[in-house]
Amino acid sequence: MGIKLTRNQGRYSYDPYSCEARSIQGSSTYYYDARPIQSSSSSAYYDARSIQSPISTHASSMRHDTDWERRSRIQSRYSRIGDDYYSLEQVTDALAQAGLESSNLIVGIDFTKSNEWMGWRSFQHKSLHHLGNTQNPYEQAISIIGRTLSSFDEDNLIPCFGFGDATTHDQDVFSFYPDNRSCNGFEDVLARYRELVPQVNLAGPTSFAPIIETAVDIVDKSRGQYHVLMIIADGQVTRSADMVSGQSSPQEQSTINAIVKASEYPLSIVLVGVGDGPWDMMRKFDDNIPARAFDNFQFVNFTEIMLKNTPSSKKETDFALAALMEIPTQYKATLDLQLLGRQRGTLGRFPLPPPQRTNPIAPSITSMYLSTNETGSAFSNNPRVNSFTPSPYSSGNETGSAFSYIPSAVTEDSSYNKYVFGVRKTSPLDAGIRHATTVGET
Repeated sequence: MGIKLTRNQGRYSYDPYSCEARSIQGSSTYYYDARPIQSSSSSAYYDARSIQSPISTHASSMRHDTDWERRSRIQSRYSRIGDDYYSLEQVTDALAQAGLESSNLIVGIDFTKSNEWMGWRSFQHKSLHHLGNTQNPYEQAISIIGRTLSSFDEDNLIPCFGFGDATTHDQDVFSFYPDNRSCNGFEDVLARYRELVPQVNLAGPTSFAPIIETAVDIVDKSRGQYHVLMIIADGQVTRSADMVSGQSSPQEQSTINAIVKASEYPLSIVLVGVGDGPWDMMRKFDDNIPARAFDNFQFVNFTEIMLKNTPSSKKETDFALAALMEIPTQYKATLDLQLLGRQRGTLGRFPLPPPQRTNPIAPSITSMYLSTNETGSAFSNNPRVNSFTPSPYSSGNETGSAFSYIPSAVTEDSSYNKYVFGVRKTSPLDAGIRHATTVGET
């Protein structure tokens, strides 16, 4: 049993985000580690081995205060990282000056149900995962990342995961390969994506927490090597339409918690937003999470860049600039916070195997709304353009829509667009799938 002691001295409290002990005023005991103690009482129980002399404890207090103050200053410096570069050359030079010549990339793909209607304006009313004669936004993003950022990856081995489908929901991720091996370059990422799309049942709800936590586990197992997680998603974290402003849904809160936890590791998170938006929550994740050790999240509006009336080469350069904009400063933050080269230990995440359809696809809204000039299924195996050949965001040859949605008469608020849409329900567990002709929020 511990020994009950009281002293009129300074004591320490534990900050769950800074992971440091800090001195606060009050009546308590001396102890040698930074374990939490109850702040509401002037007495506490400790094991006898934790008692130290006042002299050694005072020295320890000064050291802890100095460490905490130093870390606090660093966290304040990197709490919000600005977009300070105007050309890709400037970013490349900044990376070299920071000592970062290469990194390790991780890719996460959003397979939630909202992808079916988030291409209403930007992708001719089609699902963002629609496979046709031209690249869909996910194929485009993977291809452009491969052309512009593949040299940034150290070994060309890219762990790839999907999330938000009927097997993972908002709890897990699935690996692109059954044995959980990495993809060998972005050509392999793109080829494997095309193989997986016909097997996936889009579902929900949407949370980025599982993919972020999976990336954290990879970083920790690498003994603290610097990584960049590229999440390609439509940006719609599940949120109920009747939630009051300022209140977070469970999925939003779990995502925020995962981002905060990830800031204790040498990991940068880049979310590539495809589809129509809105992007309010993504900008909140980017700039307004004060509890982080450093600003570790960057949002890139892929749709906005691709719809610019500029040559394809300029679009790709603009995308690379936006994706890498904060990396030099984020990497410097991991150096100053001494996050590199450390293995902290995690709970460990074990990706599920990739989904496989066991039954033929029944007729559904997918086939009901196929256009007359596209004879293949929504998940067609028709030949498409070369994987690394730029293609326009919209094609004049594809006038039809794989999915048809009608804007509703429901009043739209500033944060969420609402549509009336018909969706065939396939499973009661698919929280993101609704009964036919229901009103839902994107």
